[in-house]
Amino acid sequence: MADRIRFYFDENFPGPVARSLQRRGIDVLTVHEAGRNGFLDEEQLAFAFQQRRVMVKLDSDYITLAAQEVPHAGIAYAQPQSRSIGELVQALTLIFEVLEPDDMMNHIEYL
Repeated sequence: MADRIRFYFDENFPGPVARSLQRRGIDVLTVHEAGRNGFLDEEQLAFAFQQRRVMVKLDSDYITLAAQEVPHAGIAYAQPQSRSIGELVQALTLIFEVLEPDDMMNHIEYL
C-alpha cells in the first residue's frame, strides 16, 4: 500500500475537524498531542516536515514561510471562519483520498 497523507494540526485549528478525521481512520496529530504548544511557526513547520506531515493551518504565517522557500511536507490552508467544520472535514478528506505525500511536498492546498 502506498504512503498516505498524514496531517499536523496547528493549535488554532478546530478540534472537531481533527477528531472527525481521526474517526475516519486518517492520521492526524495536533500540536497539543505532540506537546508542541507555543513553538515558533518555523519550528512547527520543520517538525511537520521531519514527520512528513501536511501542516493544517488557519492563518497565513505558513504561506509567508513557504514563499521564502522554507521546505515543507505540504500546507493545507483555510482562512479563519471561511468554512464550516463539515466543509473543512470534506476538503481534508478529499486531500487524503486523492493526493499522495509526494504530491503535497512544498505545495499549498487552499481549503
